[in-house]
Amino acid sequence: MSAVSSYFSAPTTNTSVSADSDRLNDLTMSDFIRMMVAQLENQDPMSPMSNTEMLQQVSQMRSITANDRLTNSIESLSIGQALSTASSLIGKTITGVNTLNQSVTGKVEKVTIENGEAKLYVGSSIINVGNVTAIADSPEE
Repeated sequence: MSAVSSYFSAPTTNTSVSADSDRLNDLTMSDFIRMMVAQLENQDPMSPMSNTEMLQQVSQMRSITANDRLTNSIESLSIGQALSTASSLIGKTITGVNTLNQSVTGKVEKVTIENGEAKLYVGSSIINVGNVTAIADSPEE
């Protein structure tokens, strides 16, 4: 039960509500199963959990798993879309604001994905794809 209580124990330091909700967001399916087993082990034998309640919890577990899979699929799709969009800018001249908050104009040389966000490399500058303000075809060399 210590694994369960560590998620719901009272904070020992002055933490914000968001820190507590982050702990709930970090619960995995394995944590959920441990909590359910702990609940079954510690239930009142004179008033055990009904089959309906058990099925509801199993259904909730399946729903959570399906939502996690969907979230992961959408994140992967989003990263793929960002990479596709950004890679179409390779060789084009863009204007945008770099990571140092400076306006930069130049030819996109390469693209990377960092933390799910597409980064464009123009010379020594890095521009987030969302900070591009203009796009033009580069003249033929």
